[in-house]
Amino acid sequence: MEDLKKFLTEKVLLFESDTLPSETEKVLQQVRREKTDKAVIFISSGTSSVIAGAEKTWAALRSYIDDTEPGTELVKVGCTGPSNYEPLVCIQLPGKNKLYFRNITEEKVDPLLNGVFHSDINKDDLVGQSGSRGFELWPGIPFTEELAFFSHQKRVVLNNCGCYDPESIEEYIARGGYRVYVKVIRHYTYEEVCNIIERSGLRGRSGGGYLTGLKWKQALNAGASSRYLVCNAKESDPGAFTDRTILESDPHRLIEGIAIGAYAIGASTAIVFFRQGSEHARKRLQKAIDTARDYGLLGHNILSSGYNLDIIIRKEPGAFVCGEETALLNTLEGKRGMPQLKPPYPTTAGLFGKPTVINNVETLMNVPLIMQNGPEWFRTIGTENSPGTKIFAIAGKGRMTGVAEVEMGTTFRSILADIADGLKEGKEFKAIMLGGASGSFITTETLDMTVDYDVLHENGIGMGSGGFVIIDENTCMVDLVRYYMEFIRNESCGKCIPCREGTGRMLEILESVIRKPLNEESGTTLERFKGVMQLETIASVMKDTSLCGLGQNAPNPFMSALKNFREEFEEHIFDRKCRANICRGLRSFSIDVDKCTGCTACAAKCPVNAIYGTRLQPFFIVEEKCIGCGICFDICKFSAINVK
Repeated sequence: MEDLKKFLTEKVLLFESDTLPSETEKVLQQVRREKTDKAVIFISSGTSSVIAGAEKTWAALRSYIDDTEPGTELVKVGCTGPSNYEPLVCIQLPGKNKLYFRNITEEKVDPLLNGVFHSDINKDDLVGQSGSRGFELWPGIPFTEELAFFSHQKRVVLNNCGCYDPESIEEYIARGGYRVYVKVIRHYTYEEVCNIIERSGLRGRSGGGYLTGLKWKQALNAGASSRYLVCNAKESDPGAFTDRTILESDPHRLIEGIAIGAYAIGASTAIVFFRQGSEHARKRLQKAIDTARDYGLLGHNILSSGYNLDIIIRKEPGAFVCGEETALLNTLEGKRGMPQLKPPYPTTAGLFGKPTVINNVETLMNVPLIMQNGPEWFRTIGTENSPGTKIFAIAGKGRMTGVAEVEMGTTFRSILADIADGLKEGKEFKAIMLGGASGSFITTETLDMTVDYDVLHENGIGMGSGGFVIIDENTCMVDLVRYYMEFIRNESCGKCIPCREGTGRMLEILESVIRKPLNEESGTTLERFKGVMQLETIASVMKDTSLCGLGQNAPNPFMSALKNFREEFEEHIFDRKCRANICRGLRSFSIDVDKCTGCTACAAKCPVNAIYGTRLQPFFIVEEKCIGCGICFDICKFSAINVK
């Protein structure tokens, strides 16, 4: 290993030309496993893989190899993208293309490997094949890149994910990693790096999409003895998991992006602000940092360039508001995570009063690619004002879920129909929740809108951090908005009155809408309706007067839902009806006397004793006492409970 380390450091990282000698390239091909004389089995090892049982699959693979094919190499790789394929196993026999198999649980391992090693492949779990020139094709098996989930993507940031061992710095270097970083710190000035990133048009891949190069210049030009770069890896929005996937699948490219960004602003310390609870990703990133330091890529006088850099990880305290940049900085200083008024902005007075640049994970992942291929290359991807790609975490009711990367300018209809493959079980599409708890809804009328910062801004929609939740007809929009408002209310820091009081009042009104009134007085409906009308006023005040983006954007889900699904709110208020039959407080249950056998099971389980009757005779439900919990409906074996 020491010989390989010395070889990679001296023969690859310090090689000035972009074209390596043929002898060096042959060694790198072996490290990349492009030419191997033994079978190699790859298994995904991200969080979604582990949840699906990948650890047990790994143990079964290890046992099979030890007993039957001792010469086979077993490698853990990152996430390839589709979460509903996990655990994903890839098998490469010598001289042949790779074969991908989905949902390989431990009991499937033996029959799968027996079939592959004896050329008797079971195609039930087969996804496809992948390979390049010089490898033998598997006849009659489609290529994975031809599948709709992959063919409609533009994998730039994700091009390494699922392809190599993320804990192997040797393999990352063999794939070209860290070479551009070494070139930058040895041959570029700070200003030159900032200019290249600015010319590329790279915009922050979260929030308002501010120009990254311009932000770096502001920090660089601020007079100070020291500066900081902070990578915001918190990603706390419900439904978003893009950063976690990147951290688990390609941590070394993130380190390279952080290192180049820190150099560009003259910072000697970079901090990764990590999400609480993502231990798998944190351990993988920490190991990558340690090995990069061991290779001399971090520390003092890096590779004799005169540049010093240390990268440290700090875990956030578990509050959603700490994702806001000023609250984030307070947390890093050991203070309570509460937002501050701006200006001054962090680029002039940030961490410990020093100029600080805060970029998210996806933004920094683009930096090594831009420095390697040039700003003009980056501008050939995407749109004029939003070049590059955007990564989404596709979740919810789509047939396909997972992490996908699309070119800017792609329509949301294409993502929904092609990458997500439409909706499960033929359900009717209702909306896409874009941007998490403070996001907005994309509806049927706006599906042809493109992924573009300016286009979305013109329509009052934020890009967010990558949450892309598909919603079908079985979802109650009122209840969904109530959920997001409860989330925001609980996560509000309480510093400013509009957010603290506004979120609480909005939640109170929404909760009154999703349950029946306590009495049937004539004014009750009117009061409920007035409450909903107050929501719009409260939302407007919050947007105009809240201190930070949390409070300013908290009303977004409600405003968007009311604009696009007003009839659902009216049904809840006037008809006391939930069309999706989700709001338990509005459900009405009755017993079909022709089907009821009088078994008493429902009466025995009713938590409020709302079911009466005589054994072996039809029972009935007292509607005034019923709380709509649905226990009777779930427990009845004779389908005698009706719900409406």
